[in-house]
Amino acid sequence: MTTPAASPATTPLVPSTAPLGDDLRGLLRLLLQAITATSGLAEHVHANVLGVPSRLLGAPTRARTRGIAGLAYASVRTTSQWLGGGLDAALAKLPLAAQTGTRSARREALLAALNGVLGDHLHASSNSLALSACLRSNGQVLPLDDAAWPASLPFATPKLLVQVHGLCMNDLQWRQQGHDHGAQLAAEHGYTPVHLHYNSGLSIASNGQAFAQLLQQLLARWPVPVERFAILGHSMGGLVARAAILHASRNAQAWLQQLDQVVFLGTPHHGAPLERAGHLLQHTLGLTPWTAPFTGIGRLRSIGIQDLRHGSIGAPNADYPPLPAGLRAYAVAASTQAIAAGRGGRYPRGDGLVPIASALGEHRDPRRNLRIPKARQYLVAGTGHIGLLSSIEVYQQLRRWLA
Repeated sequence: MTTPAASPATTPLVPSTAPLGDDLRGLLRLLLQAITATSGLAEHVHANVLGVPSRLLGAPTRARTRGIAGLAYASVRTTSQWLGGGLDAALAKLPLAAQTGTRSARREALLAALNGVLGDHLHASSNSLALSACLRSNGQVLPLDDAAWPASLPFATPKLLVQVHGLCMNDLQWRQQGHDHGAQLAAEHGYTPVHLHYNSGLSIASNGQAFAQLLQQLLARWPVPVERFAILGHSMGGLVARAAILHASRNAQAWLQQLDQVVFLGTPHHGAPLERAGHLLQHTLGLTPWTAPFTGIGRLRSIGIQDLRHGSIGAPNADYPPLPAGLRAYAVAASTQAIAAGRGGRYPRGDGLVPIASALGEHRDPRRNLRIPKARQYLVAGTGHIGLLSSIEVYQQLRRWLA
């Protein structure tokens, strides 16, 4: 589980493929939906305060008010719909020149964060701000549906590294404090880094399926024979990688046979405590008629975030399927404290978001243990969740594993 980090000021601008008008229309839709949802919440609370619940605990008695109050709330909803339709049509008529914008690193970061929190809602409502899964190289989309796409990678090498970002992040944010693990591996060991860019608010299973399909296209026409193929996933990105592997194994996709190694950086294989706390709070709010309307706020968090409660990758009846035999898996965990085991042999606290045992794939229940060998586990001290991306110590370990 990740939170968006500031992109360095030196990150170059990326040419935009989305018109500015689309951004404005997407933001307008969100704003009007927020107005409607807020008025609905107010009316729901109003109705239950005015009503007399049959019991102190339980669901609210009704969600709508009556009389003058009901008319006022209905007017807000109608006005929002009318205004939204008019402005949406007006923005659609903007001349193309006025719609052209520049996709900056800051815009990319804000868009990724928005998709992490509301991505499933953006997708379901066909909002132009919703991201679609794609593979990128140097910030540019690889046009895999184009027969000539290999020309987009004139410097492709036999060593392929696919990096998968975490929740609320994007491919440009692998560079932290001037360091990018993939770029460094490319410079020193001849890897060609390719990035998955995806809507992290969608379910991990659906993102894994999309990732698997993209890898199938990528590997089928890689410009040179592949000698090494590794996936490097940070946080949620590791779960998306596991979901892709699961999908590929179930559907006999050829790319899985070419995958040599997968490295997990701070991946919450067994969930993240913050999401479990959010779920508990939402459940608690639903216990009385007066607080139940506020559970709608809790439900706003995306399905992607909710999947982090237990590290779900979409395997019904078994969320912890074993990794394929022969695939070398590695796990890096971080602790904001010293690495030495605490009292009773327990690990110290984790990286601020993911516990160490969860990041290493370890669990008391053998059915849920990923069984990553100790020799392929690494703990780094004095490092937070985002710090895994800029840690030179982590990079040195990646070199030993991947070089």
